[in-house]
Amino acid sequence: MTTATDLLALDAAAQDLLFRTARTANTFTDEPVTDEQLRAVLDLVKWGPTAMNAQPLRIVAVRSPEAKERLVAQMADGNKAKTAAAPLTLIVTADAAFHEHLPVIFPIKEGARDALEANPGRPAMARFNAAIQLGYLIVGIRAAGLAAGPMGGFDAEGVKREFLADTDQDPIAVVNVGRPGPDAWYDRLPRLEHDQVVTTV
Repeated sequence: MTTATDLLALDAAAQDLLFRTARTANTFTDEPVTDEQLRAVLDLVKWGPTAMNAQPLRIVAVRSPEAKERLVAQMADGNKAKTAAAPLTLIVTADAAFHEHLPVIFPIKEGARDALEANPGRPAMARFNAAIQLGYLIVGIRAAGLAAGPMGGFDAEGVKREFLADTDQDPIAVVNVGRPGPDAWYDRLPRLEHDQVVTTV
């Protein structure tokens, strides 16, 4: 009998690694996450689609104790300890100046950069597409055999001030990355079923 697992191109082990057994980690071991691992993740997920190939996601990789302390001060109370303990924390941002790269990354549309220069919807476009890329990033981290702990509980203005001043980047998430530690996650929570999500017209 054909199952849903059989209908997917990925083998069952890869499906589990990326989705079924993957979890949001709240504790981490002290095993480092290397620059090479992060580069490998980004070299994979950069191929995910965005509108006009805009690729507005930017990342600040927080590694040093001094930078980690500055970031922890901006996190919600429930996110402070796990952020302090994570071997790597990524500030994921949306770059509203993404259009500057369009002559290179979207050459099929002449004048795209100039058209977006004065477009008031450009920051919203950046945030929307960076959020899409954030999803790719989480899956890519899992593909590296690591756990991701994405968080929205932080002072966005404080993070902007501390790490992104004088840029067109705005933070959309903070993601802890590493090997899961003891009691890293809560019990698996229910998911909505197909008929609760899909309406066919």
